[in-house]
Amino acid sequence: MDKIKLGRTDEKIPKIGIGTWKMPADSKEAEVAIKFAIHHGMDFVDTAEIYANETMVGRAIRGEKTFIATKVPPHKFRYEDVLKACDASLKKLGVKQIDLYQLHWPNHSIPISETMKAMEELKKAGKIRYIGVSNFDVAELENAQAALKNDEIVSNQIEYSILVREVEKDMLGYARENKITIIAYSPLARASLFSPKYKELMALLSRIGHQHGKSAVQVALNWVLRDGNTIAIPKATSIAHVEENCGAAGWSLSAVELAEVNDFLLGIRKRPISSIFTKMLKHNGLWSKVASKISK
Repeated sequence: MDKIKLGRTDEKIPKIGIGTWKMPADSKEAEVAIKFAIHHGMDFVDTAEIYANETMVGRAIRGEKTFIATKVPPHKFRYEDVLKACDASLKKLGVKQIDLYQLHWPNHSIPISETMKAMEELKKAGKIRYIGVSNFDVAELENAQAALKNDEIVSNQIEYSILVREVEKDMLGYARENKITIIAYSPLARASLFSPKYKELMALLSRIGHQHGKSAVQVALNWVLRDGNTIAIPKATSIAHVEENCGAAGWSLSAVELAEVNDFLLGIRKRPISSIFTKMLKHNGLWSKVASKISK
């Protein structure tokens, strides 16, 4: 599996990891898929407290060499709450240290300086290795970085796929210039790619993939990786899906093929569902508190 550097660090992580959003907490099939992914070079495993599956993920990674990432929900951005949330995640994951600890969403009702002070304390204590964010825009990312005294934000996990491309407006360029790794979640557009609405796009991806001995899904994932500063974390709950996702790395689309895909995409603009509610989601973290209770 090809790897890229994480932020400005010397840490190298696989271009294709495994996301666990919506993986059931009691799924044995998911555990098997995660272990299989790790053994095939996809050893970057991403979860979150709000997914309510950290214990399952912990079982899957037990005894394995992994790069484990999780997230603190925005309703726990107060200093003491961040510290407690991290301890709880460490326990559920069954690890002594979290490789990448991320702020799950911005929470404009709590000073980012308070939250980042806690993140730096966790890093100083050796409970986390790197600090990341998720769903932050450029201004929010700059404010979060400015609030750190001794550390740097290494990554921003954000929705990005061949259909959901808002990140291209300014975040991709900003992240590349500032050496902040983009972690693309829902890189298959929450399965929208398989809708009859996009059958012509899938036909194009299939045709291009045929030239490389690849599937349309592998082409779509490879397209997300094309800038060299982005990794993708598709969900995979079966060995077959893991194998397909794994095959999205290790090769590149040609300039001609990229141009053909991009020309086709000029007529497609699909906003992420969350973008409709972005301002509300970022206003405070109450929604995540509710979501946490529902997901248990």
